[in-house]
Amino acid sequence: MTSDNEPRRPRRPAMFDPAALDAQTSSAADPAQVSEIAHETAAALVGKGRAADDPELTKRLVSLVDELGMATVAELWADRPAVSLPGTLWRLYAIHESVRRDGTAAAADYDLGRRVADVQHVIAGAAEPPSPEALRELTDAILTGVFDGDLSVALERAAAFCRIISIGRAHRADDHDGYDQRAAAAVTRSAVALLDTARDLERAASAWRAGTLD
Repeated sequence: MTSDNEPRRPRRPAMFDPAALDAQTSSAADPAQVSEIAHETAAALVGKGRAADDPELTKRLVSLVDELGMATVAELWADRPAVSLPGTLWRLYAIHESVRRDGTAAAADYDLGRRVADVQHVIAGAAEPPSPEALRELTDAILTGVFDGDLSVALERAAAFCRIISIGRAHRADDHDGYDQRAAAAVTRSAVALLDTARDLERAASAWRAGTLD
């Protein structure tokens, strides 16, 4: 039982498609309080992970969704600004989860995109060939870099990954164009959303270097 002074827990949203990185919102009685909690939890998570120098803890943080569930992660951070620590963590975990759920589709899009994005492919650092397993290892490595490495580099790798997938997805939209307009439009929207996410992550990397990502 809670007292009148205790915060109300926001309603847990339904599960969602991880490719729609900004589609979820949470509801709360006090938006300012929810914002404060989001920023505090993100800072505590990143701070603890980076201070501990503990590979087992890092592994647990990378697998946070397994412990909390994607709905809870969305509930905590999905509504925060893109260039903020909680907003950035939300995007990274959503990317990570989308590749875990459908590595085959991610690998197909990545393989298409890397052919015209050599520089981004080098930045992302994916193994050759970009199999589903290799992309899962890549997104694991990116999240590991958040807690054990240069966080700005991890964000730039994630941004490059999103750009490559976006390019591949745009090519796939062209394949649908002319005979399945609905599918073409849906894939195009997804490609554009991923490009926006890449830009957000690049801005977040710059903010981290400047000491303004909070």
